[in-house]
Amino acid sequence: MRLASVSLALCLAVSLALGAPARKTTSKAARITVKAPTKNRTGAKAKLARVPAQTWRNRQMAPTKERYLEIQQALYKQGYLATEPSGVWDRESITALRGFQTDQKLSVTGRISALTLINLGLGPSHPLATLPLPTAQQ
Repeated sequence: MRLASVSLALCLAVSLALGAPARKTTSKAARITVKAPTKNRTGAKAKLARVPAQTWRNRQMAPTKERYLEIQQALYKQGYLATEPSGVWDRESITALRGFQTDQKLSVTGRISALTLINLGLGPSHPLATLPLPTAQQ
């Protein structure tokens, strides 16, 4: 028993001496970034403010009601949605989207995808997305 604990301690010491890589931590503290300390009006250092790292939990998970309305309006203009756009994503909206995806030869899922939005004319709205691609000069 004593020999096993001595050999374990020796292995641990050797691995530390060789600089074994530390385990990657995935704790909440490891994902939190810290702002640099600043001085307040009295010249004393202010407390460090913790800013949580962006994760999949704090990003937008679904389109807003306004975005649903834009998509429904595009489907309505093209004749896929039979009812007036309301901003509420319902069965009629899903059916209309599937019909659009079928006609455009897209993956028919009934879910809003980037390719579906682009084909509806609702793709990226930033200025670089609308610039023409450079052509090779000869």
